[in-house]
Amino acid sequence: MLNTELIPAQEADSKWLMIVLHGLGDSMEGYRWLPSIMENPRLNYLLVDAPDSYHGGFSWYDIYNDPSPGIERSRQLLFNLMDQHRKAGFNTEKTFLFGFSQGCLMTLETGLRYPYQFAGLVGISGYVNEPENLIKKLSPIAKEQKFLITHGTTDPLLPLKKTKGHVDQLSAAGVNIQWEVFEKEHTIQGETEMSVVRNFVKKNMEIKMENNNENNPI
Repeated sequence: MLNTELIPAQEADSKWLMIVLHGLGDSMEGYRWLPSIMENPRLNYLLVDAPDSYHGGFSWYDIYNDPSPGIERSRQLLFNLMDQHRKAGFNTEKTFLFGFSQGCLMTLETGLRYPYQFAGLVGISGYVNEPENLIKKLSPIAKEQKFLITHGTTDPLLPLKKTKGHVDQLSAAGVNIQWEVFEKEHTIQGETEMSVVRNFVKKNMEIKMENNNENNPI
């Protein structure tokens, strides 16, 4: 079980959800600012702590040895979390994933392998673990998912060239990725970057609502 905290939407009874995955050494505490900057009254926010302790924070996988076992374990924990919230009324089609750094990697892993379609997936300043293997194991609906992936031009931890190469591989395999680059290091570039995230979320919420109205005419 993952440690989580739900921050309710301003709009009563809304079932739109954003699940927030932090980076290495951070925790859910590092993302309490997100609801205010997103300015979206329909969104509930589920803040999540990664499963492993790491220097006062948490980690999704081992960065010093083979990361694959930890990634697979954390991916299954996130699958379980999605299943749990589906049962609680938060349908995946109204759920966004948002991840930074290690959380970005887990967003890609989860979004491309979970068997249900998300409203959208946002990954910031991350990379892909073994992209060739990930492409071989895409879910049947992976190419229907919509990703926003962003990165910094001067990221000292994850060079832009490496991450762009991974994104290019996924795009060439048919994954739908909106790729955005910002003049930044390994961080989130405030309003400049978050305005792009807000627009991506708003656009995909509108698409889902339009499709739902078409499928359920009055």
